[in-house]
Amino acid sequence: MWLQQQIKLNAKNRGFHLIDNEISVQLPQIQTIEMGVLHLFLQHTSASLTINENADPTVRADLERHFNKFVPENAPYYEHDYEGSDDMPAHIKSSILGCQLTIPITNGLLALGTWQGIYLNEHRDHASPRRILATINGQ
Repeated sequence: MWLQQQIKLNAKNRGFHLIDNEISVQLPQIQTIEMGVLHLFLQHTSASLTINENADPTVRADLERHFNKFVPENAPYYEHDYEGSDDMPAHIKSSILGCQLTIPITNGLLALGTWQGIYLNEHRDHASPRRILATINGQ
């Protein structure tokens, strides 16, 4: 079986956000898959996707602080600043972390590890709603 569907996420504050539940709610078809894969492709260039710690929210806060220091705003060598000082850093963070994930599906569930969750990493101060193209392949 192949299925492709767009997932819509409400605008989120800048930071790292767990989105497992939003994905599960918008893709109930996952429950019918015994064995397969879910591919998620974020259709934006100023946010990113990653998998990381799902239990302790301080991990998400630490990641946000680290990336803000690692990729600072207002660097004098940035030319692309049409949409504000967070614009170019958002593109760099998106390129570092990436815009796609592939997750196994086993017995109707995403086969994430015990402490793993799917993050939408919002890198803009004033973000818009985000779209993810989800593709499921399985049986």
